[in-house]
Amino acid sequence: MQIKTRQELIKAYIDFFKSKSHKHIPSASLIPENDPTVLFTTAGMHPLVPFLLGQKHPLGKRLVDVQKCVRTDDIDEVGDEVHHTFFEMLGNWSLGDYFKKEAVEFTFEFHTKILGIPLEKYAVTCFLGDKDAPKDEETAKVWLSLGIPKERLAFLPKKDNWWGPAGETGPCGPCTEMFYWKSDKPAQKKFNPEDKNWVEIGNDVLMEYEKTKSGDYKGLSQKNIDFGGGVERTLAILNKYNDNYLTSIFQPTIAEIEKISGKKYGKYISGKICNAFI
Repeated sequence: MQIKTRQELIKAYIDFFKSKSHKHIPSASLIPENDPTVLFTTAGMHPLVPFLLGQKHPLGKRLVDVQKCVRTDDIDEVGDEVHHTFFEMLGNWSLGDYFKKEAVEFTFEFHTKILGIPLEKYAVTCFLGDKDAPKDEETAKVWLSLGIPKERLAFLPKKDNWWGPAGETGPCGPCTEMFYWKSDKPAQKKFNPEDKNWVEIGNDVLMEYEKTKSGDYKGLSQKNIDFGGGVERTLAILNKYNDNYLTSIFQPTIAEIEKISGKKYGKYISGKICNAFI
């Protein structure tokens, strides 16, 4: 499937998860209604916190949406080609329904079959384990069964492969992340997460813990899946751009700024493209 626009990507995503019995929910407000621990909706899970903790959602246990977000915890990264303060996040959830195996299978199918991302440009990470939770061998086995070479799977610690809670307390858990090789040069056989040519394009949070006020992690009686994937990053990848700002999402605005300012975006400086107006 050749996807050129934001609208095409969003439709493909929602249609795919509808085919997997997910109900489509609208994007919530940027001001959180169900999570007083944060000022803005920074992820798709914020509006769903009560349901992640066990309250029944009126549309059932499988949900899909595209949530508008204001990202504050990544603020130091904003300014490069792939991070944004405001962005949209593709999201799908299992509220006590399917767990690790199905979540990974759905994500892999969407990325490789629907979006057509080639396996040679794909890599994944799983949680290494620590005193709070064990090494995630279960998820790793699912990836390997789908054809991911063991050299393209890396186990990373909590700072890299653990999501949440969004505030001081709440649902959280280990995660498994998906990466895309953005360079035109062939990727090395062994996946190196530190190589900036690998760009994260998705994250399945395997939400099976709740962090308490005391700082402890207790197991959730309802295990959940929370997938997140940036619309802007994904669209850039599909159109073979190394810079999100070259996509159709930003180009009309950039063209108008160029017209008003008399400056050009993306000028080469010392042989390297600069994502600024020069």
